[in-house]
Amino acid sequence: RIRAGYAPHNMAVIRHMALNLLSRESSAKVGKKAKRLKAGWDNTYLTKVLAGAG
Repeated sequence: RIRAGYAPHNMAVIRHMALNLLSRESSAKVGKKAKRLKAGWDNTYLTKVLAGAG
């Protein structure tokens, strides 16, 4: 469960890292929300975001 123990803090750190990666990705000139949706739809874009290339 995300509500028990250290899980809330751990998930917050993971979410923060994910948003930082999306912010640093510069190939798509759109907002964070659109980048998040695109990463959910497009595995190639997700790989690019996670690799930090862009």
